[in-house]
Amino acid sequence: MPSSCDSLMEDIEDMVSSSDPTPHERQSARKSIIPRARKKKELLSDEELQADSLIPGTQKIWMKTWGCSHNNSDGEYMAGQLAASGYKMTDDPTEADVWLLNSCTVKNPAEDHFRNSIKKAQEQQKKVVVAGCVPQAQPRMDYLKGLSIIGVQQIDRVVEVVDEAVKGHSVRLLGQKKDGGRRLGGARLDLPKIRKNPLIEIISINTGCLNACTYCKTKHARGDLASYPIEELVERARQSFQEGVCEIWLTSEDTGAYGRDIGTDLPTLLWRLVEEIPEGAMLRLGMTNPPYILEHLEEMAKILNHPRVYAFLHVPVQSASDSVLMDMKREYCIDDFKRVVDFLKERVPGVTIATDIICGFPGETEEDFEATIDLVKAYRFPSLFINQFYPRPGTPAARLEQVPAHVKKQRTKELSQVFHSYNPYDHKVGERQHVLVTEESFDSQYYVAHNKYYEQVLVPKRVEFKGKMIVVDVYEAGKHFMKGKPVEESKPFTPSIAMPLQKGEVSGLLQEQKVNGVHVSAPTPSSCTFSIGSNSLDREMLKKIGIGLALAAVILAYIVQRVY
Repeated sequence: MPSSCDSLMEDIEDMVSSSDPTPHERQSARKSIIPRARKKKELLSDEELQADSLIPGTQKIWMKTWGCSHNNSDGEYMAGQLAASGYKMTDDPTEADVWLLNSCTVKNPAEDHFRNSIKKAQEQQKKVVVAGCVPQAQPRMDYLKGLSIIGVQQIDRVVEVVDEAVKGHSVRLLGQKKDGGRRLGGARLDLPKIRKNPLIEIISINTGCLNACTYCKTKHARGDLASYPIEELVERARQSFQEGVCEIWLTSEDTGAYGRDIGTDLPTLLWRLVEEIPEGAMLRLGMTNPPYILEHLEEMAKILNHPRVYAFLHVPVQSASDSVLMDMKREYCIDDFKRVVDFLKERVPGVTIATDIICGFPGETEEDFEATIDLVKAYRFPSLFINQFYPRPGTPAARLEQVPAHVKKQRTKELSQVFHSYNPYDHKVGERQHVLVTEESFDSQYYVAHNKYYEQVLVPKRVEFKGKMIVVDVYEAGKHFMKGKPVEESKPFTPSIAMPLQKGEVSGLLQEQKVNGVHVSAPTPSSCTFSIGSNSLDREMLKKIGIGLALAAVILAYIVQRVY
């Protein structure tokens, strides 16, 4: 086929003909060029510079998180990265440009709230990004169509996803993080984060679990066990204490299974962490299932007796019927659970054991339920999470014959009545206790503190108590709390080794170093400081200096061009 060109061009130099001016002639011709001033448009003076409203990093973001402390930790990391990249986190959903919804898939009501929030955001013309266990487990749900999704192991890429969502694009990151074929615990632990409570650091020590419970949807999202290395966890705790934290929560889908995939175990991790805890600061251990804590009971008792570790353990039983436990595939019998509780109660005097119970699991008979009632009456758990069974889509339990809804409701009500029939703290009135003050009560009338057994003690709302270990005399007890009067002759003790961050401040960004007598703080979007001796230059001053240097560089380049 003939070419559209008359001749073939073998090389780019063939484009230059002998009649073209030489470079010297081209340079000489420039001297005769007279620049003309461009006429301004008449309307130019009335025009205003318009900023592109779709430039990522300039929007306000509202984030809502449902579910467990692991999910809350993920939410803190996502908020920190977004703030560090320039986005403004807001507590007001109406003023936000983007809604970031971090979901929980454990129960139907939590997913219903999540789905309703998506609908509400869309009605208000908000950009929507979803995260958490619901979209990870079921990304093809109809109500998720067209939405950007951040997988539970992809939270370190939240800025990329939000950037694209702001521009109107739909992005879905649902992959697993691996190293040499081995699945990792998730995103790095040293990412920026905004702690919901600047005094409390939540550290996820592993993700996923070794079980395959027939009712659990979380397994579909979090997958099999993947643990973080001990050194990374210890470093995260160390950094947290350097930022003023005085309480650490360890969390995961099953803390008792920690390390089985990387050749270590939970007690080994805990002994290493205890070395880092300052005097007066405390560590709280998260939920553990009975099978994986049984072999560590001796060591766990020693650790829970440590003065800087709360004598508290959350061990879900779910049912006191071996038949129901087998249908749930819980991999233990009720005697295993009792052995854990009895051993710890004997070796750790006063220990708090919290547990969970599911009412109305498929196949649960009246006899099965009565066994569960008897268990609660016998152990009088001070903290009991009662859940009516909800069949979760895609789980084996959802395919079983269901207990009638009215029966499930009745059993849930009956068990709740048993739980509220006793007061676990009445005998503690008159005790003198050391408590760590970390939070504010829901009604904002008190500060919330916890004693050695992680029992809630309400104390007067005095600013000097926040983040301190104080001594109180218990004068009143309720179902879920005690009230304490500060002992006047005792002084509050400060466990924090540094000033806590301000609420909303990004963690992990200000790492001051000293080089040749000069203190340099790592720059962040919200704070940047450069100091020599007592003189300090803030971010705005640095910005002006940078502009000045840039202009100087342009002028210098122009002079060099003119001279040569």
